[in-house]
Amino acid sequence: MLYWILYPLSHSGFNNVNGFNLIRYISFRTVFAALTAFFVCVVVGPGIIRLLREKKFREPNESPDEELKKLRESKKDTPTMGGLIILLAIVVSVLLFGRLDNLYVILGLVTVVAFALIGAADDWVKLTKPHHKGMRPRVKLELQCLVALVVITVLWRFAREHAHLTEFQLPLVKAWTFELGPIYLLLGFLVIVGSSNGVNFTDGMDGLAIGGVAMTGLTFMVIAYLVGRVDMSGFLNVIYVPGAGELTVFLGAVVGAGLGFLWFNCFPAQVFMGDTGSLALGATLGYVAVVVRQEIALVIAGAMFVVDGVSVVLQIGSFRLTGKRLLPFAPISNLWIRRGQHEVKVTVRYWIVAALMGALSLVLLKVR
Repeated sequence: MLYWILYPLSHSGFNNVNGFNLIRYISFRTVFAALTAFFVCVVVGPGIIRLLREKKFREPNESPDEELKKLRESKKDTPTMGGLIILLAIVVSVLLFGRLDNLYVILGLVTVVAFALIGAADDWVKLTKPHHKGMRPRVKLELQCLVALVVITVLWRFAREHAHLTEFQLPLVKAWTFELGPIYLLLGFLVIVGSSNGVNFTDGMDGLAIGGVAMTGLTFMVIAYLVGRVDMSGFLNVIYVPGAGELTVFLGAVVGAGLGFLWFNCFPAQVFMGDTGSLALGATLGYVAVVVRQEIALVIAGAMFVVDGVSVVLQIGSFRLTGKRLLPFAPISNLWIRRGQHEVKVTVRYWIVAALMGALSLVLLKVR
């Protein structure tokens, strides 16, 4: 919005005011998008947390492991559904500093809002209906699949009209790509839904998931900026995606909102984001990875989400097929708590791993 208001002034009678010209730079708008999202979280956060507490919107402590349930007893009065804070911060920031004539930005907003609504509906059922664990898993998954299918179909119709945008590229391989064709739809669908649930499964400790999202989002801020520039993408031998640079601004809002929410979610947490936040943020990361054609980079940078997500899927699959648990505990992040480590130590170690894996994914862009 501000782009369309301020940039024309740089060519009018205000052309001597250099500040109006700065709005056209992606780097400038990214910084202010992040700062704005952080500021919105910090300002509106206390009020929303107070409202959630008054409405007694609290995450039920229903862990099947009695010892873990006992360890989490102190969190029973902490309000949830705080993803509303994150959603508000992202939407306000992107509307102010994003270019709404960019298809990628519009689809990004659609993705984050739609998945947040699915998560909010799931949270609402859990919080307002006693003895309910939320939506039926099948219904929630079907809704996620529907939104992901719509988003990826629009992307595919746009991408197939442009060279290389439906190709797949492997790390460590120079000047080789594979044309996906209709497989693009399946891959994008799996990445968005898988990433959404991966973050959701990881969200179990104070600051764990939101810190990982902020670091992974920061990694993809860099990637989106690089692949959106014809000179840098050519230098790195990665697929050039025209217009993807605007996702840098979008991710700036995501990172700023993540850090703003972490202000309240760090140990001891004042609020949990619930499915409202975790489903939306995970889907957003998956969506961006598909747009910038760096799905493998997401697997690397988001390794903590991948490990937790896979552990849950394997555990559920094994139990349904054999009646036995394949792993001692799932998701893996909760295993360390079960073994006596303090959650602050586990969380910080996960952040360290997320930072290192993010750095590795960036290095692999050049190593070809």
